Amino acid sequence: MIGCELSKDGRKRGYYQYAYDGEDFISLDQETLTWTAADVRAQVTKRRWEAEPFIAQSRNHFLQKECIELLQKCTKHGKDSLLRKEPPVVKVTHRIQYNGLETLICRAYGFYPKEMDISWRKEGELWEQDTFRGGVLPNSDGTYHAWLSIEVDPKERDHYRCYVEHAGLPEPLIMAWEEPAFVPSMGLVAGVVAGVVGVAVAAGILAAGASVYIKKRGGDAYRTPSTSSQDFESPPVAHLAGKNRAKKIYTEDLL
Repeated sequence: MIGCELSKDGRKRGYYQYAYDGEDFISLDQETLTWTAADVRAQVTKRRWEAEPFIAQSRNHFLQKECIELLQKCTKHGKDSLLRKEPPVVKVTHRIQYNGLETLICRAYGFYPKEMDISWRKEGELWEQDTFRGGVLPNSDGTYHAWLSIEVDPKERDHYRCYVEHAGLPEPLIMAWEEPAFVPSMGLVAGVVAGVVGVAVAAGILAAGASVYIKKRGGDAYRTPSTSSQDFESPPVAHLAGKNRAKKIYTEDLL
């Protein structure tokens, strides 16, 4: 692994390390320009390289000059991207444990640069007890995400706050867990709609039945006077017939 760093105050730092079969083998100490063997097998290489001081001097020159110049050039060309600041989106979630305790999880998403301080505080004081910290991991878009959890007694839940400090934030962000607002589920909404539709259909059926009943009753009332009229008009016909018969008998008597 070969690399270098340049801090804001101008300090330079480099790495010149070798590995073998997945394990550290030998590395350069820039302060003493000597080699540090990671295991017994590297001792032979250490003695041979230190017998030729030019090897350490040339590696150190690369780290102090050429690597730093390349780093500055890359930083200049990628300034807009490297110096951008993306503030984190922070959310606190809640989970109930089997032992009666609760776990509060503070998650930070989409922040850049990578450096960020996230912590739990109880009544304003830093609280490390029963906390579990996840690493700062990269996202596919070049930003990062991280999380920090803590186990608490449900009765003391309101005393804890998640503090997040980042270069993209004007001031520290303080977050607490909040009871989620009630949002009716689709099943509940569908049930209510079905109930309303059912009531409306039932009301329509009742109204239609009442209308048929009223019309039927109205028809019977209309026909009843007609029948009574026929009954009422029959006697006069019989009476007239009786008068004609009487008139006929009277005429016969006169003859």
